[in-house]
Amino acid sequence: MSTHAARYAEFRRRQQESSAAIEDFQALYGFEFDDFQVKACKALESGNGVLVAAPTGSGKTVVGEFAVHLALRDGAKCFYTTPIKALSNQKYTDLVRRYGAENVGLLTGDNSVNGDAPVVVMTTEVLRNMLYANSTTLTGLAYVVMDEVHYLADRFRGAVWEEVIIHLPESVRMVALSATVSNAEEFGQWLHQVRGDTSVIVDETRPVPLWQHVMVGNRIHDLFVDEAPAEAAESEPGTSKREKRRRERSGRRDRPAEIQVNGERLLVNPRLVRMAQDDARVTQMAHKRRHPQSRARSGTPRPRSKFAPPNRVQIVEELDDAGLLPAISFIFSRAGCDDAVRQCVQSGLSLTTPEEAEQIREYAERQCADIPQADLAVLGFSEWIRALERGVAAHHAGLLPTFKEVVETLFSRGLIRAVFATETLALGINMPARTVVIEKLDKWNGETHAALTPGEYTQLTGRAGRRGIDVEGHAVVVWQAGTDPEAVAGLAGTRTYPLNSSFQPSYNMAVNLVAQVGRDRGRAMLESSFAQFQADRAVVGLVRQLRKHEEALEGYARAAHDPRGDFMEYAAMRRRLSDLETFAQRNRGAQRRKDAVRSLHSLKPGDIIRIPAGRHSGYALVLDPGLDKGPEPVPLVLTVSRQAKRLNAADFPVPVEPAGRMRVPKSFSARSAQSRRELASALRTKLDGLEPAPVRHRGGGGVGEDPEIATLRARMREHPCHNSEGREDRARWAERYFRLKKETDELERRVAGRSHVISRTFDQVCRVLEELGYLHEDTVTDEGRLLAKIYSELDLLAAESLRRGLWEQLSPIELAACVSTLVYEARRSDDASPRVPNGAVRETLTEMTRLWGELHETEYHHRVSFLREPDFGFVWMTHRWARGDRLDHILHEAGMPAGDFVRTTKQLIDMLGQVAQAAPEGSGVRSTARAAIDAVRRGVVAYSSVT
Repeated sequence: MSTHAARYAEFRRRQQESSAAIEDFQALYGFEFDDFQVKACKALESGNGVLVAAPTGSGKTVVGEFAVHLALRDGAKCFYTTPIKALSNQKYTDLVRRYGAENVGLLTGDNSVNGDAPVVVMTTEVLRNMLYANSTTLTGLAYVVMDEVHYLADRFRGAVWEEVIIHLPESVRMVALSATVSNAEEFGQWLHQVRGDTSVIVDETRPVPLWQHVMVGNRIHDLFVDEAPAEAAESEPGTSKREKRRRERSGRRDRPAEIQVNGERLLVNPRLVRMAQDDARVTQMAHKRRHPQSRARSGTPRPRSKFAPPNRVQIVEELDDAGLLPAISFIFSRAGCDDAVRQCVQSGLSLTTPEEAEQIREYAERQCADIPQADLAVLGFSEWIRALERGVAAHHAGLLPTFKEVVETLFSRGLIRAVFATETLALGINMPARTVVIEKLDKWNGETHAALTPGEYTQLTGRAGRRGIDVEGHAVVVWQAGTDPEAVAGLAGTRTYPLNSSFQPSYNMAVNLVAQVGRDRGRAMLESSFAQFQADRAVVGLVRQLRKHEEALEGYARAAHDPRGDFMEYAAMRRRLSDLETFAQRNRGAQRRKDAVRSLHSLKPGDIIRIPAGRHSGYALVLDPGLDKGPEPVPLVLTVSRQAKRLNAADFPVPVEPAGRMRVPKSFSARSAQSRRELASALRTKLDGLEPAPVRHRGGGGVGEDPEIATLRARMREHPCHNSEGREDRARWAERYFRLKKETDELERRVAGRSHVISRTFDQVCRVLEELGYLHEDTVTDEGRLLAKIYSELDLLAAESLRRGLWEQLSPIELAACVSTLVYEARRSDDASPRVPNGAVRETLTEMTRLWGELHETEYHHRVSFLREPDFGFVWMTHRWARGDRLDHILHEAGMPAGDFVRTTKQLIDMLGQVAQAAPEGSGVRSTARAAIDAVRRGVVAYSSVT
């Protein structure tokens, strides 16, 4: 087919797939849609729900925005949900720019703008709360976009996504946008099951090709090569003949690994592989030069890698020289990100022109104008803006939200060229770069340093390559000691990762479900969760395996059949006898060992003993019984071959008895060869006059046979199968039967454990709520309706605190301090006791802790565990902030980053709002909670738009 004909055929195909609505919509954009975008839009227009799984930066949100377009065209509503408030704010700004402020609203818990608009951007939690409350805002809802839907795998918040998907009215069409996951089809099948017709569109093509590199020292090397050059080792300058021969001998080990990337066969750069081998060999040789224990004693540092990693300034300079900026360097530490910025500023590095620096300062000052000057000084505003002017910034959760917004905007405008970020930046924020740098391939997960998974690597490198700006994106891994290029290639070559549900019922979910649809139907709805769907699919495989086992068991039983009697009964007796004999033998062995240890305790210097086993078997003279060397004696003896040796219980499988005695001279020294020779000679002379020691056998030691063993043996001899021909052949089939039966029983337990696991947990949760009076059979009580309004990890503790009146007599400041324990959780455990105000706060917290203990006992009784212990780590800060203390004093004393303080305080405001709503009519807590909100919503907290 000619080129013109091929182009015309492609044009006709796209025309058939497109429609007038899609063409009108595409006219709003400055680029032509990709095939997957057109296909997804067409499926949505035809009335289907849509799941789109595609790489970061591929333009998935176009499909979500088409749902917005259709809703506005049809006079219907569209909710656009995101997992975090920062994304909601960003999407709200984008949609306002396109459709106007009158058509777009924003609901994020702390922001409420035009909530009755036809298009509302919100966090997923807000939509979940609407569904449980039967909000009138849901009227006319036609589309829901769930951006970053792979968040449902999140251990802490993932359940919210499944709750929304399950509870949305059937008439609502859903657009689920996900990063590339390996089980998109499985997730799509579940969506089809719970939401009706759902088209699954998977696209694994990055819009901007990604090149993988490794930075060794100050040089950037390609990770992959198209083909390994022949005789590559010999062609390298400076390679000695000895090194060439070594590489020849290594043969296959020097051959680069082959990796499949999007169906393309790539080779790992052999130069990097040789570097890794050389680095490992140098490190190993350095280790061998000094024994590890002596190195530890001398304080000698561990040997360093032959290829020392560059510092962060060198990395940025090298990227700048190579034309690879702007770049995001992922450093899995907040302090590391801040240090990197400080190092760049102190080195004099500048990546901007004077005109750009002026634009940066003007924008940053304008965005922060509402923050009080006193707070800006505390937040290090001057140092922060000085770094921005040089084109360098940090981005992590410890930064003030406003500062993060400024960094995101300036970076997207190309004014900031180097950002040092933690991995949280990779979660959805629209902040692509030309290059992504990964400093290390492991990170602290709260318990240990864990290697990056392929999914995490894909998520991080997904930021590389700006669509419409860059021809290609670049991912650079910095070489560290022990770097394995083939392992890096494995991460780079694995583009996908599985999406696994983290769903489980909660107390709040249970009362809301029972209130809406009753207990039986609520249980059935939870059975339709993705968690149960995945469990059932896993059970399918187990059940298939179980059926095979059962068929094999039937075959083994037939092979063991004996016409003279029940051979399986006979085989069971044989098996029982074998187990009893093994047990008895083990017990006898244990008893012998106890007797042997006891006999060692009775030894005295001068005893002549016979060592029954081991390398030192034979006669020896006890020099020191060794009773003070540990829990078991370790006697020092002199053997007839003139050796002084320490023995232990392992050398005496049977008890030892002295065969005689002789005197050990006071002048004897075990270190003196002459002393040992003279005493060994005297020992041999003494032995010539001794009677041979009796041999102690390892048998039963005179212990009578177990009565059950004797009975079983008699029953076996009387069994009709005992003397049948072919008995041992049948016994072998029976033994196979019993081994497989054990595996089959374990499989049955696993199947039973996975079947209906969600509904069983729901029943356990409901039993807890019944015992506490929140449910009565199929009815939600008044207390249950209170609990239904509290969405928190500690929902039940909050409800019980309200119900028992623990907060009734508190002032607004005191209430804020006490409620902070429900939202704050320390990032890492700290043995130090947090400071707590005296008086009402301390007394109330004591009561709350006691109440948590009661609830924990109730949970334990019903075999569930949802409630963590309240954390007092934010109490003193909240108390000081609510009473009006200065921010600098609070942060200095607490040692907490400003971003963490603001984010936690905003979560506290949200929780206080729930408390105010949930508090019973006539309760003083309602007005106190509202006053507490006013007390903490001040200063930098009030002027931070996102959390």
